[in-house]
Amino acid sequence: MDSTVAGDSTRPGDARRILATRALRGFADGLVSVLLATWLTRLGWSPGRIGGLVAATLLGSAALTIVLGLVGHRFPHRAVLLASAALMLATGLAFASTTGFWPLLLVATLGTLNPSAGDVSVFLPVEQAALAGVVPVQERTRLFALYNVAGNLGGALGALASGGPALLSPRFGVTLAYAERSGFLVYSLVAVACGALYAGLRSASPDADDAGAPLERSRSVVLRLAALFSLDSFAGGFAVQSILALWLLDRFGLEPQALAVVFFASSLLGGASQLVSPVLARRIGLVHTMVWTHLPANLFLVAAGFAGSAASAIACLLARSALSQMDVPARQALVMSLVPPRERAAAASFTNVPRSLAAAVAPALAGLMLGRSSVGWPLVLAGILKIAYDLLLLRGFRSVRPWEERRGG
Repeated sequence: MDSTVAGDSTRPGDARRILATRALRGFADGLVSVLLATWLTRLGWSPGRIGGLVAATLLGSAALTIVLGLVGHRFPHRAVLLASAALMLATGLAFASTTGFWPLLLVATLGTLNPSAGDVSVFLPVEQAALAGVVPVQERTRLFALYNVAGNLGGALGALASGGPALLSPRFGVTLAYAERSGFLVYSLVAVACGALYAGLRSASPDADDAGAPLERSRSVVLRLAALFSLDSFAGGFAVQSILALWLLDRFGLEPQALAVVFFASSLLGGASQLVSPVLARRIGLVHTMVWTHLPANLFLVAAGFAGSAASAIACLLARSALSQMDVPARQALVMSLVPPRERAAAASFTNVPRSLAAAVAPALAGLMLGRSSVGWPLVLAGILKIAYDLLLLRGFRSVRPWEERRGG
């Protein structure tokens, strides 16, 4: 019997390990997502080239997740996560040892670097599928909220730490570009720590009933969700953290320390807001929680694009951060609730793959747009597309009942 439905088997130790790795990876992603823009700009890269590299990282994540969705179920969760940690280690070492465009583009495509404030990496579907099996169903939304909060808090500290090279480089007598590049060594060290935590997982193998389960009964709903999530993710690709850092740097000339503080505060607000998500979901439902918190956040994003000063732009971005992440645990719980337990792992993979693919297209376009106008058109376009997603989600899923209720009916 599936433990997430019956609640007859819980593994809190596994949950704690996955939450810890999420926080560590959040720190590493928050650090390098800001450093990536400042370091490459210091090397003389154009916004178009930086946007292309960011797009390559997202395309690579999508490709890895596709492979994982097709063959990952054949291997234990622990083995897949350990292999992902090894790839993360290699990615950090490669970025720390080269500055050429084509080598970095190749590493960005094949590696695990995440330019986003959120998690769009190969780790995500595996960890989600593993988390869904370690607690009873009534605890799932709260656990997903804690999972995302851990990532946000880690990302906040990582973004804050991205200002460290600017402070430390004069003391150690090294160039700022060299100091910023050392952040990728920290990224590699985090990979080692994550690997040590993954090695201790007790849920070494997927449940026998889940392994290789095709989307027989939930194909329609998963495809509809994947299409909607792709629209949202494509829109979000115009405003990933690296692109926002590049825009604030080019448009308002913010210093690295200021960028670090902005994204630290943004991640803190996003993480704290997710603790409210389970409370709202119990009151108004998962879909309404996603839509009614997302709509005003997207209006703030549009407003930020037209802001005439750094202060007003930052205020809009922080207001957006206080609302935009409430939908994340609700979205994850929605996917888990609309499919039967046997198909949960496959649904986690195949709703994340299109999101990564869609997000990979936008940063390159955003980089080109930023190079041609002082207005934040990528932010404006992202907000408008996300509003369309919210309305389509509300129309299509506000009346859909969870799998358990439909099965009972």
